[in-house]
Amino acid sequence: MTGTLINTAAVIAGSLLGLLIKSRMPKKINERVFQAIGIFTLFFGIYMALKTEHIIIMVFSMVLGTIIGELLDIDKAFNKLTESFRKRLKSKESHFSEGFITSFLLFCMGSMTILGAFNEGLGKGADLLMAKSVLDGFSSIALASSMGIGVLFSAIPLFLFQGGLTLFAAYLADYLTDPIVNELTAVGGLLLLGLGLNILEIKKLKILNMLPALVVAVLLALILLD
Repeated sequence: MTGTLINTAAVIAGSLLGLLIKSRMPKKINERVFQAIGIFTLFFGIYMALKTEHIIIMVFSMVLGTIIGELLDIDKAFNKLTESFRKRLKSKESHFSEGFITSFLLFCMGSMTILGAFNEGLGKGADLLMAKSVLDGFSSIALASSMGIGVLFSAIPLFLFQGGLTLFAAYLADYLTDPIVNELTAVGGLLLLGLGLNILEIKKLKILNMLPALVVAVLLALILLD
């Protein structure tokens, strides 16, 4: 778990530094940086989405995942939770959800996360997660300086997700093969694409209600690519 602990610490440290920078930047610059992050999110979403080799898995994952998310209304439940956080922290942050979800997808939905966690869990060392920690640390500075405290809180699901992969690596490595990881990454890319549209205020999408698509993508890939 050493690699995950260092990765989580890097995100926390980077987020705190980013928040410090944010508090000292003029509002106009903050707004422009936020827009720049939105453009990058669009680009990275497209880059990740292109990793799919099975469009049918992507389509059904998004459709079925969104139906599940709408029935559960994850967006409403999460907004209630974030509102209680904001009141306790006495924060006026207006981009908590965008910062939290964007950071989670960027930090967790990629082959580097899964392969790094598997390598450490299988006793092959934490070198890949160490390299990822450096990247995530610098990324969290940029994200937090524009998107706020939600980026800091993304360290929690990062720790749980990556740590869980590390602990259960021996079992999961046989199932999460490269083709399945690619489909998971691709669906995560589509969600990032939607977040980019939200950040740039082009279209307001309930991305949280689409998150079950990630689980559906893995299940479909396990069934169809076995």
